Amino acid sequence: MKTWRARWLAALALWLALLAPVPSAYAHAFLMHAQPAVGSTMTHPPSVLLLRFSEEVEPTFCRVELTGPDGEIKLDAPQHPAGDPKDLQLALPPLQPGHYQVHWRAVSVDTHVTQGSFGFTLTHPL
Repeated sequence: MKTWRARWLAALALWLALLAPVPSAYAHAFLMHAQPAVGSTMTHPPSVLLLRFSEEVEPTFCRVELTGPDGEIKLDAPQHPAGDPKDLQLALPPLQPGHYQVHWRAVSVDTHVTQGSFGFTLTHPL
C-alpha cells in the first residue's frame, strides 16, 4: 500500500511540475513598441529610433539596420536609454521623405535571439 501511494505522489508531483509556468528566463525578447511606430506615416523626421522589447536585451549583441530611399543608412550601435534594459535607442541622421525599413536582431540577456523588420514613411511637411 505504501509503495502504491509513493508512486502516485511521485506521478502527481511530476505532473504538477510539467504544468508549472515557464519562468521568464526562458522567454524571448519580442518587439513590443517602436518609435517611429510600425507602419506609421509622419511629416516630421524623427531624431531617434526607439525599440522596446518584452525582455531585457544586451545591446552589445543587438543589431539594427535602417534602409531608406537611397539605400542603407549608417547608424551607431544601439544603446540602452536612461535605465531601461528592455529598450534600445539609436540616434538618427537627418532623414529625407520616403519609405524606411528597420531590420532588427535582438539578443536577450538569456541569449535567445529574435529578429524582425518594420517600415515607416516620412512625407513632406504640410
